[in-house]
Amino acid sequence: MARDRNGVTLVATLRDVAALAGVSVKTVSNVVNDFEFVRPSTREKVREAIAELGYQPNLAARQLRAGRTGVIGLAVPELKFSYFAELADAVLEAARARDYVVLIEQTGGDRDAEAALLTGSRTAMMDGLLFSPLGLSYEDAGILDVGYPLVLLGERIFDGPTDHVVIQNVEGAAMATRRLLSAGRSRIAVLGAHEGERVGSAALRLRGYEEALLEAGIAFDPALVVAREGWHRRDGAEAMQELLDRGVGFDAVLALNDELALGSLRTLAQHRIAVPEDVAVIGYDNVTESQFAMPSLTTVDPNRARVAEIAVEALVERIAGRVPADAGPRLFDVPARLVERESTPVPVAARASSVTAV
Repeated sequence: MARDRNGVTLVATLRDVAALAGVSVKTVSNVVNDFEFVRPSTREKVREAIAELGYQPNLAARQLRAGRTGVIGLAVPELKFSYFAELADAVLEAARARDYVVLIEQTGGDRDAEAALLTGSRTAMMDGLLFSPLGLSYEDAGILDVGYPLVLLGERIFDGPTDHVVIQNVEGAAMATRRLLSAGRSRIAVLGAHEGERVGSAALRLRGYEEALLEAGIAFDPALVVAREGWHRRDGAEAMQELLDRGVGFDAVLALNDELALGSLRTLAQHRIAVPEDVAVIGYDNVTESQFAMPSLTTVDPNRARVAEIAVEALVERIAGRVPADAGPRLFDVPARLVERESTPVPVAARASSVTAV
């Protein structure tokens, strides 16, 4: 990089690169913008000049000429939820790797706020939007038919007009329930169900729980299901207290997110109920706090980093026109996995084999 007589660094320009490479400014611009109709030898000569001078393209100017802002949006219900805060962090990282910045919006999970965001003036500031709705439902699919790139996150609207990244809610909850069954637990309570919900994470995770019970030949007992509209730690603590007040016997808990699970651990500790000896507990989301609970929380990991990576890449592909204009909506399914920690006991089969070995 060049310096003047006082040692001050000089910023290289397109004209400097053109002079060093012995080509026109237009040719340098074509190379910088990756136009294909440039001879390989010329392209290589320009790139060598760029490297030698330390030339940095003016990304803002390029984006304005292309009609882009270099900004994508992320709309989530509430950043107070650890899941959404950590998802936002993963999106920021994935976007940064693609030279995009992220504008984050909170909708509060309110249907009207979500609908207003999709059609509001703020969308003009973005090249595209990653959208995790909570208030919208199947009937609102038409609202997603907007005039800019949009990628849906979550499980509120299937078969909509946009690309959609989903996590395996049914499979993940079934996996967690089978893990509890494998530990010899048969009275498995559920915390955080949403009454009357047909779509969304709560309904899908409850379905996975029911499917796993059916596989094991265990009847579904509605007395073991505690509904809670909110999914914060306070809701988990209160849901556990309600379950204890019902007086129904239970030996395990599937909390429909980690916040609920962490709250339930507090109430169990207050009642001197040992985890996992008396009651095993599994959460969902694998938020960072789950590994620092006492005991540490077994949980379903929906693979947030992968969700963010796929979603950002899908959005950037739409923004850059790398997907044919007539291509229909794409569905990306991200697999979940179970993270084993202290809140679940060793499976019965493993205990038996250990005894046999002795």
